[in-house]
Amino acid sequence: MTMLSFRIDDAVAQDAQAWADRLGVDRSEVLREALRRHLHRLASEADARTWEQQPLGEGERSLGEVADWGPAEDWSDWADAAR
Repeated sequence: MTMLSFRIDDAVAQDAQAWADRLGVDRSEVLREALRRHLHRLASEADARTWEQQPLGEGERSLGEVADWGPAEDWSDWADAAR
């Protein structure tokens, strides 16, 4: 694990400590989780831009049609037999 050090406003530090106290965890855990979630959100925004710039090709879209087929066989009679 790598240690990061940064400065924040006193009010933000107090809010982080208040949440840590409420949750019963260390303040560093609150900050780690907040940073992890923020980075995840930024990555998903970049993913959305990538999808807009490079939409699925015809071959990739055809997999969606296969998913719409539903079950290949009717297994409902097995549920009745198991009871």
